[in-house]
Amino acid sequence: MQDRASQPGAATALYTREERARRDASPWTVVQAVLAPLQFLVFLVSLALVLRYLATGAGYEAATVSILVKTGCLYLIMVTGAIWEKEVFGQYLFAPAFFWEDVFSFAVIALHSFYIYALLTGTLGPGALMIAALAAYLAYVINAGQFLWKLRVARREAEVPA
Repeated sequence: MQDRASQPGAATALYTREERARRDASPWTVVQAVLAPLQFLVFLVSLALVLRYLATGAGYEAATVSILVKTGCLYLIMVTGAIWEKEVFGQYLFAPAFFWEDVFSFAVIALHSFYIYALLTGTLGPGALMIAALAAYLAYVINAGQFLWKLRVARREAEVPA
């Protein structure tokens, strides 16, 4: 098995040849490729509904349902992403290539989970719940940016001849 240190440009290589082959062969790669834009679309709709509620006071139920759907998408992509990481890197989470993305993903999950906790327990009122959702969404956007950057790095590496 070839390790990162034996590859050209190894210091910055995201995948070894073997990992790239496993990534390309994994059905979980396709699952992630479908879920990521789907989650982003759900996020955009939910963000609009949350902002509408904050601006007008109308549509609390729709905003709430949309946040719950967004959170469900997040949980789903995290579970399937962990399975993908296991297939590609041999561990469920915190593979060196995606360590900081995974760390930040847990912050995103914590913020979304806090929203659900606050909703179910009545800890926060409607306006504060929407602000909590916006905090979770800000963290999600940062985390999505991390993953998009890694996608860009992976595409650049794929363009470099072996």
